[in-house]
Amino acid sequence: MRVGFGYDVHRLVAGRPLVLGGVTIPFDRGLDGHSDADVLVHAVMDALLGAAGLGDIGCHFPDNDPRYAGISSLLLLERVGRLLAAGGFAVNNIDAVIVAQAPRLAGFIPGMRANMARVLGVAEERVNVKATTTEGLGFTGSGQGMAAYAVCTIIPGQVVPGNNCFRR
Repeated sequence: MRVGFGYDVHRLVAGRPLVLGGVTIPFDRGLDGHSDADVLVHAVMDALLGAAGLGDIGCHFPDNDPRYAGISSLLLLERVGRLLAAGGFAVNNIDAVIVAQAPRLAGFIPGMRANMARVLGVAEERVNVKATTTEGLGFTGSGQGMAAYAVCTIIPGQVVPGNNCFRR
């Protein structure tokens, strides 16, 4: 079994939808970024890629590549799932936490779990999502941005060389 860890941060700005786990959440601001800036899915992708030794989302989906402008992070997560499968890896479990002072996210978490499980082709019970605040402390507590952490385990099979960002 292999373990991966992911972390992501995005600034909250006016004029963008707030998308977390592929769910559009009613809020007065959204996350700023090249794609849909889904901080949760980005942390999950980095955890999965890290566990497989396949680099990070920046090397697979660079933020200066116009193909990824405004793209749904769930589509990118699906591609990460295909990279893992091509490398002989299967997702065992994902555990993630969103750090945000507002809005309240509990009611949206089932949809986030379902979306990520669906695109990765795993059972929902293998994907866990939590949300927490920072009690008003730091950039998340002041409402400047959101962060997400993710840890995952994957089960390796035969690794296929050449699917990572460290090709020589």
